[in-house]
Amino acid sequence: MAEPGGGRPVTVSDVQQLVRRKDEIEAQIKACYELLEGQKGVGMHEPLVDAEGFPRNDIDLYQVRTARHNIICLQNDHKALMKQVEEALHQLHAREKEKQARDEAEALAEAMSQNQSLPQPFAKVNTVTPGSPASVSGLQVDDEIVEFGSVNANNFQNLQNVATVVQHSEGRPLSVTVIRGGRRVHVGLTPKRWAGKGLLGCNIIPLQR
Repeated sequence: MAEPGGGRPVTVSDVQQLVRRKDEIEAQIKACYELLEGQKGVGMHEPLVDAEGFPRNDIDLYQVRTARHNIICLQNDHKALMKQVEEALHQLHAREKEKQARDEAEALAEAMSQNQSLPQPFAKVNTVTPGSPASVSGLQVDDEIVEFGSVNANNFQNLQNVATVVQHSEGRPLSVTVIRGGRRVHVGLTPKRWAGKGLLGCNIIPLQR
């Protein structure tokens, strides 16, 4: 497993492994303290000699010394391990924040490039009659028109341009490109006679520029 600052980035699995090791050490420390408790309750600092300075014969000195030594070693290991856990969590958190910032920056860049690449609309659909050729083609209210057959923002002068294209395309599909919800949408619209007025059944208004 990579140490913090090593070659491989820390993973959640690494942190879980460290935490498991920490739990094991804590269990070992607890066992050592229980062993000391079993030896007449001697802790880490009670004297191991009697009043005359002789080794106490009411306890297992070897066991007590070993338990005390193990506790000191294990506590040092525990301290070092806790530092590793902290650093690993910090690394994970920093990487998560970095990823979030990167994702946000990418989303923003994509949105901006989309806006930049969208052509200039010259007119807008403000009504569509149900059952009309416009409705059947999928044209919707608030669609912003960027291309209507041969008409676009560069050559559009007034709505007569659109009317002329419609009259010359009766019964033939027209390629219409609109901006809908910030995206470019292509619609195949065939101007033709129907139950209502005109050849389209929608109302188009020029956009103020």
